[in-house]
Amino acid sequence: MALLLHISIALSSIVAVSFLFISPTKQKFTLSYGLVFFTIVSGSYLVATKPAHMIQACSVGLVYISVMLVGILSARRKLATQKKIN
Repeated sequence: MALLLHISIALSSIVAVSFLFISPTKQKFTLSYGLVFFTIVSGSYLVATKPAHMIQACSVGLVYISVMLVGILSARRKLATQKKIN
């Protein structure tokens, strides 16, 4: 059950960050931050309860966090550029 919840949150955060990049707003930033945070929390829980798969989980988690961070930072830059133009 925890794994299914973790996967659902992670996929939702990927969708949220994608929409954030397309049209950045404060609400979408809040949603994206929250979903990424809960993905990290649920992933940490899974690693703590199933340490045998920790290396695989950590490597995939680091890639996920890196991609989400790049998406969020790109959206921040895009929003700043839009505000500067207007």
